[in-house]
Amino acid sequence: MSWSKLKQQLESFLSPALHGRFEYRATSYRYSPDKAGQCYIAVDKKNVLSMSDSTTLIRWYQTELEIKNDSAIEIPINHEEIEAVRKDTNGKVPEDRLKVMARSRKLSEYAKEIFSAQSSLSKSNFVVVANKFLSTSIEESLESNDILLNILALVDRRIGKKRLLNMTEKMKLKHPIVQYFYELRLKTL
Repeated sequence: MSWSKLKQQLESFLSPALHGRFEYRATSYRYSPDKAGQCYIAVDKKNVLSMSDSTTLIRWYQTELEIKNDSAIEIPINHEEIEAVRKDTNGKVPEDRLKVMARSRKLSEYAKEIFSAQSSLSKSNFVVVANKFLSTSIEESLESNDILLNILALVDRRIGKKRLLNMTEKMKLKHPIVQYFYELRLKTL
């Protein structure tokens, strides 16, 4: 599918509140051997997401340790996770320390997921992911670990106000770029 046709289809699914603010852009090079270019997502005429570009407005993590030490990350911990730590330590650890240990475990898993999703995004082809988005359900795109699929689903007009508001806890566990587009969409409600 040509870029213009793909862009037209993606824009047809764009939330009406984002028209004029959100834009898909692409560059291509005529004399490049593979004619590959760059794809961007722009908000208010600024390139917010550029595949494999670490100079965008969103923070890209270089190591798992950076993710673990980021104070902006909020990880919700439930009672079952605390009980799992209590069981592993045979109940010899104080209650306040159990919460710290459970948070650390969950943060470690989260860091691995974020780093994996981020590295797959830098290697992915926007056109391939966009075609996948057009052929899968909106629920699959939202539940996916693929950052770009999450973004395309969040700006989709098929996501209503109620569903957006119910996703708040789930969005805390997503990559900062996904959280950025979630916040952008919330501002349009």
